[in-house]
Amino acid sequence: MEVRIRWLGHASFQIKTEEKVVYLDLYRSKKLRERVPDDLEPASVVLVTHSHNDHCFPEAINEVRNEDTIVVAPKDCGEKLDYSFESLKPGDESSYHDIKVKAVHAYNVKRFRTPGNPYHPKGFGVGYLVKLEGKTIYFAGDTDVIPEMNELGLIDVALLPCGDTYTMDNVDAAEATRMIKPKVVIPMHTWDKSVDDFKNGISDLDTQFVPLREGEEFTL
Repeated sequence: MEVRIRWLGHASFQIKTEEKVVYLDLYRSKKLRERVPDDLEPASVVLVTHSHNDHCFPEAINEVRNEDTIVVAPKDCGEKLDYSFESLKPGDESSYHDIKVKAVHAYNVKRFRTPGNPYHPKGFGVGYLVKLEGKTIYFAGDTDVIPEMNELGLIDVALLPCGDTYTMDNVDAAEATRMIKPKVVIPMHTWDKSVDDFKNGISDLDTQFVPLREGEEFTL
């Protein structure tokens, strides 16, 4: 069965099968989505990596949430989400509507607000491994290159940030791709910057580089 991955801009994705719809860091409500203006299907699962406004956006989540939707987010997102939700710490895994989800580490090691104060300290947020229809998708979250990337296992698609400032840049994302060895890599959190250096940095690998425009999708 097909798995379709649609980039909704920034670090936001829709993963869709014939029966399930998963949203990752859903950002911007319909009235703020200029390049993806259509209504989004109701969610089976919504995954949130951390509580920053560009990743935990309650108005957008509420537009796709119904009584059957399961929201998974770090506990401090409770300051924004006024309903019950699930939380997974790195290493925890669970199954929601037959979608297997495992939380993994995501943090900065060289990008800081002030010396010694990273934008995303270890333990603040997470990334996710999403397994459905026999495929494994790695959603990195806001992170630098970290040693835990060596421990992810077989990855069909890696969704990697590369916009710099708060996350990996293109060179770092290429390094991460070499560590992870996914079949496909899709850049995100690009801040509309060129991803050519990312692409060129992995040109010798078997990994397929898929730069999506906002609203476009890739089918596994």
